[in-house]
Amino acid sequence: MIETLAYHLCLVGFAGFGYKLIESRRSQPVRTMWFLAGFGICIATGIVVLTPAMEALIGQGPVFDWVAPLAGDELKLGAIGFAVAFSQAMWRGESARLAPHALFTGAAMVLLAVCYALSGPERVGDDMVVSAGGLPFALGDQAVFLAYGLISLGLLITVFARSAWQAEPGPLRTGLWLLVVGVGAAFAWTFWDIDDVRLLAQTSRIGAREDLPSSVLAATTVSFVTAGATLSAWSPAVSSVLGRVRAYRAYRRIEPLWAALRAAVPGIALDPGRELAAGPEFALYRRVIEIRDGHLALRAHFDPALPARAAAEARHAGVPEADVAATVEAVTLAAAIEAERAGRRFAPADEAPNHQADADADVAAEAAWLVRVSRAWRRGTLLNQVRTASLS
Repeated sequence: MIETLAYHLCLVGFAGFGYKLIESRRSQPVRTMWFLAGFGICIATGIVVLTPAMEALIGQGPVFDWVAPLAGDELKLGAIGFAVAFSQAMWRGESARLAPHALFTGAAMVLLAVCYALSGPERVGDDMVVSAGGLPFALGDQAVFLAYGLISLGLLITVFARSAWQAEPGPLRTGLWLLVVGVGAAFAWTFWDIDDVRLLAQTSRIGAREDLPSSVLAATTVSFVTAGATLSAWSPAVSSVLGRVRAYRAYRRIEPLWAALRAAVPGIALDPGRELAAGPEFALYRRVIEIRDGHLALRAHFDPALPARAAAEARHAGVPEADVAATVEAVTLAAAIEAERAGRRFAPADEAPNHQADADADVAAEAAWLVRVSRAWRRGTLLNQVRTASLS
């Protein structure tokens, strides 16, 4: 299960980073985007190389038994190095000094390989076993990996978290927080090697493959980092779908209010029976306009003295303060519909009866307000109680 998930996430990671390269080739420096691609390639390959399927493909033998664990660790170090280079290039541009960390990465990779070679590991079943003489070098190998990984990933978490905290709300901020989660998972993935160090010190052996916690953390790292780094590529499509869902929900939620107004003023319905033909956003826009038209058509039937009495009665009836205004709007609308049926008219008020929706408000703001009014409208018992008390 975890191995299959890792393969799928690696495939998604390759596809996502590849698309990001194509999409940003004209808006970002080529060098910066290749750092991102290098991270994706290294971390995905580092996961794949230690899977049982790769072992079955290459076949057991000294080459795979000796090279695969070293390659997995070296690819992880390479991925971390590329991630640090990418973050520095993105935030500091051409002035970024990449040489110091590149030298740090290169030195760590060389030292890791030397310690691994001197430890002389041998494959026994699913474990790599070292001799008493090679144990200090094997522990040194793990220490190098942990020191480099934790220092570099800690730096990355700090950079991404600070940038996300300072960024304005929107896709950039969301992408940065996704990167923070992904790099945090990578930090935990690296830190989990302490368990290997403990086992190695006690038994002179270490697992040749990723264990379950490491596989889960690796999958989490790939998924969140891929999502954060490629957010600009797929967020518009997701935002569009979510926008349609939100519009449809608002469209349905204000239906009781619209239906009451349409029954009182049938002429407000612009094209009955084809409300959703042009999509939920346009249908919501039309429904908001139709409700506003209904308000205007009933303007002469709104009692200008009713809102104050309705507000007092709403509070007396235990309506939460946040819902008082919407309840008053529903009460005044219900009273206006009844006044229109009875032929009662009132002198025009100084303010429009819809005292919450601004004439210049956008559709989303008006729809959100009308959802609240419609919610109060649906609470029929409470609405009638407040309306009856305020009219008496």
